[in-house]
Amino acid sequence: MNNKVLRLIGVLFVVAVMMGFGIPKNVQKKVDKAVTSYFEIEAFTMRPITVPSSVNINLPCKITGENLFQLFDGQSPIGYIFIEQAPSKTANFDYMILMDDNFKILHSKVLIYREEYGGEIGSKRWLKQFIGKTPGDRVDHKTNIDGIAGATISVRSMTSAIDSLLQTVAILQANKVL
Repeated sequence: MNNKVLRLIGVLFVVAVMMGFGIPKNVQKKVDKAVTSYFEIEAFTMRPITVPSSVNINLPCKITGENLFQLFDGQSPIGYIFIEQAPSKTANFDYMILMDDNFKILHSKVLIYREEYGGEIGSKRWLKQFIGKTPGDRVDHKTNIDGIAGATISVRSMTSAIDSLLQTVAILQANKVL
């Protein structure tokens, strides 16, 4: 095959792969419900946040263009949302973090938990511990976040994920990316 045909096949493959990714419909439905409920709005749009690969490589939490979004009510920005998965004992769980325009955590939610045990991390009472945390704050299951008996792995995972997000946003703000 000649070079042009190989390039065309490569480009088509990349486009097909990229179109196959994104937020799964069942997760998006839960995100939509949580955002409209929290902000008391009927509809919103999500604009992906992208980070240059030269910066992203050094971040504790990778920003993929499919996990951090700016939220808009019409044309008005209302905050940011981070949607990701974290590991539990044998599977991953989906979670979201709502933040204001300064990236202060407003709300967190476990969207889909796939384990038999440990689902208690989805309780509002436990998740309230993260509200008000700002970029640069540290959260740790040993020092300032309460544990849950029977959900140790999930608690560590969720706490670590939120800590990484807060540190990542602090780095991006310091580098004037956000």
